[in-house]
Amino acid sequence: MERVYEEIKALKQSEKSMVQLVKEQGSEQLLIRKTLQGCHMVYRTLQGLSHPYLPNIYEVSFADDSTTVVEEYIEGRTTGSAELSEKQCRMIGREICDVLIFLHEQGIIHRDIKPSNILLAKDGHIRLIDFDAARMPKEEAEQDTMLLGTRGYAPPEQYGFSQTDERADIYALGVTLKQLLGSRARKRRYSSCLSKCTNLDPDKRYRSVRQVKKAFLGVPGWQTGIFFAAAAVFIAFVLWNGLPNGMQPKDMSGFDGNESDLIVLPAPADAHWSGETGSGYWGCVFESGVGDDQRYDWRLYRRDTETPPDLEKDEWEREGMMRGNVSWMRDSTEIGTEEEAYFCMSFSDEFWDNGFYYFAVRASGDGVTYADSPFVLSDAFAFTGEDAPRLPAPEGLHWVAQESDESRHYFGAFTNWDDYVDKDAVDVYVYKENGEYVMNTMTHKKFLLDKEWPGVRIMQEFLNEPGEKYRFAIQVHTSRPNEYKSSPPVSPYPEEAYLSPPFTVPIPQS
Repeated sequence: MERVYEEIKALKQSEKSMVQLVKEQGSEQLLIRKTLQGCHMVYRTLQGLSHPYLPNIYEVSFADDSTTVVEEYIEGRTTGSAELSEKQCRMIGREICDVLIFLHEQGIIHRDIKPSNILLAKDGHIRLIDFDAARMPKEEAEQDTMLLGTRGYAPPEQYGFSQTDERADIYALGVTLKQLLGSRARKRRYSSCLSKCTNLDPDKRYRSVRQVKKAFLGVPGWQTGIFFAAAAVFIAFVLWNGLPNGMQPKDMSGFDGNESDLIVLPAPADAHWSGETGSGYWGCVFESGVGDDQRYDWRLYRRDTETPPDLEKDEWEREGMMRGNVSWMRDSTEIGTEEEAYFCMSFSDEFWDNGFYYFAVRASGDGVTYADSPFVLSDAFAFTGEDAPRLPAPEGLHWVAQESDESRHYFGAFTNWDDYVDKDAVDVYVYKENGEYVMNTMTHKKFLLDKEWPGVRIMQEFLNEPGEKYRFAIQVHTSRPNEYKSSPPVSPYPEEAYLSPPFTVPIPQS
């Protein structure tokens, strides 16, 4: 039976399209009906997909060189019309990256990413709308047949110079994030990422949105260090990182962006530097983040003298976010109490000029029950390693597989262990052979020695595509920043010289 819709009002009309707010007869649910000139097969593909940051597509029909689409009505406002805090900009950046990663995996290029096509819905999350310009790349095509997009956001290749691919969305994403951040886009933590996104040469942009997400957010995943201090005993733990974000967003029904009525989290206690290692420590706030995934925001300040910055007045130079899960320790009687639990982060790669460095940290609230804590300031770290040499790059990279009674374990291994001290941190990045970022994880050399592992363990759940080829790269983060810089960087994508040989995941035997 054909559905009959009643028009509520016309939202937009042009020579090529008409957009209406409608409802089905006998129902009060509001819907969007779009009538578009031409055949837009991408909507048929979208109808079979589901993602929390996309509107649901209910009907798609074709007739007389036109396409009619009935989709979910999203109540909210466009990001271009909203005054956004920096935290909201980062949230939007993270979520738009997540949905673009999903779309690109389906072979869909949006081709019209801009603030007016990104809605902030009532649940506190985004929806990416308007796929009228979207396309799916054709293997034989040298350039796009239809030159669509919004001037100022579309890259040069979208105007007929070549066929667009996901790098076109990366360009528009960079322009969009610049627009949303405003003057904040000039901060060091964003400027290099956005500049690379918007390079006029597509070959000089990021290869994938995963790389953009990693560079924009400034963290490589669940890169977390934890220590427990009790009776002068220091124990270091480093957890796995790079776990994929869940597809389902947390429930934020009724959240309107106003945090004034939320419980303010307690500030992290005892923020301080650990000797000359360049690592900062602060007390765990177990209510932070979402569930057991604790999250902290940090800022880094540099001073010519040992005069501490004013958190209310002085501008910070760099900032980022730290996250990790430490709930497993709560029931343990061997490692102390919650009051003795600390987070650790190495700032050694963040230092640039000689001087005195301070970090400020706060517990990040979930925006539903808890609001962010106040920032607290550390003591001073005297950095003198501006001209220090780099640690040598890891050599002899190779994969090691070990069998146990229960499973197979994979390790990213290297041969020049003696070039590093026990407190240096080994950071492994895993990529598919086509360059797509998969995950990364960090641990200290001492932890590997204590475990008698041949290298850094890479959880099998990430090497989960039989027949797929994977490679890894390693950067060793220095624990002696006044004597050595970290080994050559390998993020967001390493040079060939720093990559391991490929490893092919075995195909299960039937």
